[in-house]
Amino acid sequence: MFSNTKAFSSFSTNDLQKTKAFYQEILGLNVSEDNDMMLLTLHLAGGTNVLIYPKDNHISATFTVLNFPVDNIDKAVDELTSRGVKFLQYEGQIKTDEKGISRGKPNVAWFTDIAGNILSVIDQSW
Repeated sequence: MFSNTKAFSSFSTNDLQKTKAFYQEILGLNVSEDNDMMLLTLHLAGGTNVLIYPKDNHISATFTVLNFPVDNIDKAVDELTSRGVKFLQYEGQIKTDEKGISRGKPNVAWFTDIAGNILSVIDQSW
């Protein structure tokens, strides 16, 4: 039924302008804004788009909403840290090291956007 449909993901934020700045300036993504519909569109490699919409009673996602595959996770974490990104620390099965990287299969480091939604950089060699 949906095999030829170009599906897309979306999630909410509590501040479109701060969110737009985060994705453009910190993550370096191409972001467009539709003022009539009050939407942001993240334009990702490969033609994939993700919509971000405002929600007054926004609650941050408690799960990863967007993963960014990278060639070198340590380099990506260092670069994002230099831009002010703080990586989440976890204990237990996905225990993270001092840099915030869970070393396993795959290596993953989680952080949040300006609205508290969880994102990750993930070693693409998995």
